[in-house]
Amino acid sequence: MDNEEEAAGLAAARRMFDADKASAGLGIELVELAPGRAVARMRVAASMLNGHAIGHGGYVFLLADSAFALACNSHGPVTVAAGADVSFLAPVAEGDVLTACAVERVLAGRSGIYDVTVTRGGAESSGDAAAPAGQIVAEFRGRSRVVTGR
Repeated sequence: MDNEEEAAGLAAARRMFDADKASAGLGIELVELAPGRAVARMRVAASMLNGHAIGHGGYVFLLADSAFALACNSHGPVTVAAGADVSFLAPVAEGDVLTACAVERVLAGRSGIYDVTVTRGGAESSGDAAAPAGQIVAEFRGRSRVVTGR
């Protein structure tokens, strides 16, 4: 891939993200974008808490999925999720700043596999002195598929 193709792919991913109303509505921000890689960030709001007063896993999944979408669309062709799995490793709290780092693992034809690690910013983001900086709160694996005919 030459520099022009790479720039076009990254621009396509940015356009997709700019049109993503779900991510925008939750305050998800794009931190970094490169071919096959993306970093996105979100602050956990009170409206994202479940009945146990901890962050609802669906919001953590959505943040990871948004980073996954950016990474798998960074090559240019319209690419969608074929499936994904998540492991929740630690609860998140209101005020936590979560960062999702998506990395491409495999591209094979129209299919891809991406790993996304979601971390919590630590005491500086939540006020919880016991929360270690960069603590992993979830691991996500997404399977992508390039859409033809679009």
